[in-house]
Amino acid sequence: MQNIIKIITVFVFIFILGIFYVSLNRSSNYDTETLVGNKLGEIKLKSFYKDKFYVNEDFENNKYTLINFWASWCAPCRIEHQYLMELSNQKNIKILGVNFKDKKTNALKFLKDLGNPYDYLAKDTQGKQSVSFGIYGIPESILIDNKLIILKKVIGPLNSQDLEEINKIIKNL
Repeated sequence: MQNIIKIITVFVFIFILGIFYVSLNRSSNYDTETLVGNKLGEIKLKSFYKDKFYVNEDFENNKYTLINFWASWCAPCRIEHQYLMELSNQKNIKILGVNFKDKKTNALKFLKDLGNPYDYLAKDTQGKQSVSFGIYGIPESILIDNKLIILKKVIGPLNSQDLEEINKIIKNL
């Protein structure tokens, strides 16, 4: 009986060590490369202004759509806003802004103060819809084409290099 207990103890110990080994060797960075090239799932985002939802069909007529997740309380969102304003002047791209866990009055003040680059404005007051896009924090942006294929994902604020890459993609029809 004691031998059986010893064998079970050794197997449990080896099992626990195996779990620790696998967990410690797993990449802790969020890898977006696996998303690029895949089709975006179902889009169903509540409009910021109206009692309607934006769905996949709303974006299929755009050559490109940049989905930007932002909030008025997000300091990096202020930093990236100038790049969104620049992109809003491009003809080949439309921008969907998803206001994330924010108060409507604060979001409107943010857009009034810094400008509104968004062609579409949606809200995710609870943050639940954004998770379906693979969003874990803000700001994050996803560039899709008219077939809803993910062309680029940016974690963190857009910068001049991201703007350059997005411009290359949208100008190479």
